[in-house]
Amino acid sequence: MYHSNLNSLVKHHACKWLFFVGGAALLAPTLTHADEMEVDVNRVLKLFNVPGIAVAVVKDGKVLTAHGFGVRKLGEAAQVDGQTLFEIAANSKAFTAATLAMLVDEGKVGWDDPVIKHLPQFQMYDPYVTREMTIRDLLSNRSGLGEAVGDLMWWPTSTFSTDEIIYNLRLLAPATSFRSVYTYEYLPYIVAGKLIAQKTGKPWGDVVREKILVPLNMTRTTTNLAETAGMTNLSAPHGKTDGKLTVVKPMPMANAAGAMGINTSAEDIAKWMTLLLDGGKLEAPGLDGKERRLYSAVQSREMWTPQTPIRTSEPKQQLAATRSNFAASGLGFELRDYQGLMLVSHRGWQFGFYSVVAMVPSAKLGIAILTNAESGPALNALKYQLLDRYLGLPQRIDWIATYSELATEAESKQNEQKKKEDKAMTTSKPSLALAAYDGEYRDPWYGSATVKTVGAKLVLSFVKTPDLTGELTHFQNDTFIVRWKERSLNADAYVTFSRRDGSIERMSMAPISPETDSSFDFSDLAFIPVKSASGRHSSEK
Repeated sequence: MYHSNLNSLVKHHACKWLFFVGGAALLAPTLTHADEMEVDVNRVLKLFNVPGIAVAVVKDGKVLTAHGFGVRKLGEAAQVDGQTLFEIAANSKAFTAATLAMLVDEGKVGWDDPVIKHLPQFQMYDPYVTREMTIRDLLSNRSGLGEAVGDLMWWPTSTFSTDEIIYNLRLLAPATSFRSVYTYEYLPYIVAGKLIAQKTGKPWGDVVREKILVPLNMTRTTTNLAETAGMTNLSAPHGKTDGKLTVVKPMPMANAAGAMGINTSAEDIAKWMTLLLDGGKLEAPGLDGKERRLYSAVQSREMWTPQTPIRTSEPKQQLAATRSNFAASGLGFELRDYQGLMLVSHRGWQFGFYSVVAMVPSAKLGIAILTNAESGPALNALKYQLLDRYLGLPQRIDWIATYSELATEAESKQNEQKKKEDKAMTTSKPSLALAAYDGEYRDPWYGSATVKTVGAKLVLSFVKTPDLTGELTHFQNDTFIVRWKERSLNADAYVTFSRRDGSIERMSMAPISPETDSSFDFSDLAFIPVKSASGRHSSEK
């Protein structure tokens, strides 16, 4: 049983708070940090409709808390605890960076080695970038690729192999000059995972387990979803399906090793943060009494040294206290300032999960929050609430209330957007008979998608991504809306057929909602009809 509000917690801890003034027993607000955190987490569970949360806090080399709150799965009674496993998605990138740091210490690679020195098959769109890109560049979010471009090769679960994904990098035209702009990236981390495998002769996951998980005794942590089969105490993923929070199916992404893959618990991630905050040094010395390290202090500094500047933006007025004066990409981490202190952090989004790791090196403070729902506001609210508290900052802002209000406002805007979309729907008919849209369409880097008439409906299917199959509903002119059968994706999109001389020349896409995750990079696709031997689109035969 957990406490959902301050009143119940006051009653629960009343025995701790009794003191006497003039013979009268009074209640004094002497909550401990752990008690206050319990109140905070349970407010977040309720206000943001999150089923379960696990929190780990480390300070000065000690684990202050590693506990769970709420339930592992909606509709079931099993509680989240310190050993409940959560997928942490892009927080896996830090494990890739640390593994490479160890290989640098061992002299097997150098941060500034060209990637092609170790992966001769590696090739980018621009020959110059192919020649010049280094291991450091892979982790620094500055390849020149557009945000999330190519992510549809691994998200949602696809049949692309890792090697196919890396091969297709040569087909992705840059959006900016190499090393000129920060752009959040996944694909270069997949290359980094492949490079680790190439240098060690073992899969990325095996190397991470051998070099990090085993030495840290992270016994509950796995490096891919398949390893959790048969394990108990797992958190289920949750997402909104047509506006209602539901349990959603897991989304394995074994082909994205290096960028994704780690599943961990509050107790295990506390061990990971303790190592990071101690610069790679293990807590227990060796049998000879000497300190033991996973990686050197030099490499620790390297990972937390700014590599690529990130343009800062002015936050909303309610969030003015979060404004940063600088932000940059490190190696596997993002760096910025908060209240005059450097904050080293990263967050991870995975279908049905959201997580953050936030560390303040100067205070030897680390906070990890693992959730089994996709709520960015919930994560931010709890992160800032806990940072303020454990840094001893004045509690002048109720971050949970603030983010709750902003989330309500954002939801209202989304509902208005939906109303506009419905209003824009017309009773006009497509300019062509439905069968004229049938056929195979091919994009240079993704490959094939098909459009088929099924009864009185058109159905769009991405050949290598089973979950991207859905009916096309006419919208306007030659634009349709695809509504994916997997409703929990929340990624319905516009599909437009461009015509020339009466024939379909191209099929393009764009997400309907601005809230659609950027990894659904539909706008980067340019599907061209596949012609038959006669030179006609397959539907024209």
